[in-house]
Amino acid sequence: MSQETGTTMLNLLQRPRRNRKHPAIRAFVRETTLAPEHLIYPLFVHAGEDDVPIASMPGCARLSRRGLLAEVEKARAVGVDIIALFPAVAEALKAPDGREAWNPNGLVPDTIKALKDRWPDLVIVTDVALDPYNSDGHDGIVAPDGRILNDETVEALCNQALCQARAGADVVAPSDMMDGRVQALREALDGEGFIDVSILAYTAKYASGFYGPFRDALDSAPKSGDKKTYQMDPANAREALREAELDEVEGADILMVKPAGPYLDILAALRRSTSLPLAAYQVSGEYAMLKAACERGWLDEKRVVLESLLGIRRAGADVILTYFARQAAEWLVASSRR
Repeated sequence: MSQETGTTMLNLLQRPRRNRKHPAIRAFVRETTLAPEHLIYPLFVHAGEDDVPIASMPGCARLSRRGLLAEVEKARAVGVDIIALFPAVAEALKAPDGREAWNPNGLVPDTIKALKDRWPDLVIVTDVALDPYNSDGHDGIVAPDGRILNDETVEALCNQALCQARAGADVVAPSDMMDGRVQALREALDGEGFIDVSILAYTAKYASGFYGPFRDALDSAPKSGDKKTYQMDPANAREALREAELDEVEGADILMVKPAGPYLDILAALRRSTSLPLAAYQVSGEYAMLKAACERGWLDEKRVVLESLLGIRRAGADVILTYFARQAAEWLVASSRR
């Protein structure tokens, strides 16, 4: 150190900051990108005439037919061309076997047909699980002793997926976590000629506390017990690799990790172990936390939302299901026009 100036003279050959000094340089060394085509927009639908705001998910609502069409119109205008449908079913239609799930004139088939009439090229993902239709609130059929019946549930799920495919679904997404359901669905779909209907498997779906607002949105919380006998233990990572291997062998086209943010290590591990496309679901609890902090002025919404999505992409996701999809796409499109 010079006694005259008090300055340390460094002889550095490597200065990583040189690649950060200008926006144009930062742009071409950027390793991960985020664009509207990386987003899937989950939307809640119901049979009512009006949209019903969801208190625990500010900015989201149970959408009427009119509201759904308007929201999809806005999403498509900014490049979001894939939506995922989640139905809020009237209590009177729920039963222990969830049979409304494969009613050809039910809420989801009718909604698919309406969307396809308007936008034949819209990609529609449908949820395959019984919890919106099950009077017990579980993803599967509940035995008298409280057990979730695996094989009986898988048979019901095949009926549900076929009903959705007949209505025009492009991708069926089993979120139930029953054993063997991917192979059963693939065989059922192929058996009726739906060889082009994709399966997006909820491969590593954890028994998470981050699903609370979603269950409020659909009124689908279990009436008794919990989902820990079929959804994965949050403590387990190697188990996710086993689930991924099984889903891939059974015919899944895309694998999913859910939730996204707390399980980025799982997402990265699956990215290293499979060549299949990977999806990640930024779930309702993640959305609600960011919204709450931003509404209080504690965080910059645009900055943290895009950063959270970029982090999910960086961990290995090819596509992200997020309730921020339209808003994020609007920000991304606006940025690209500057």
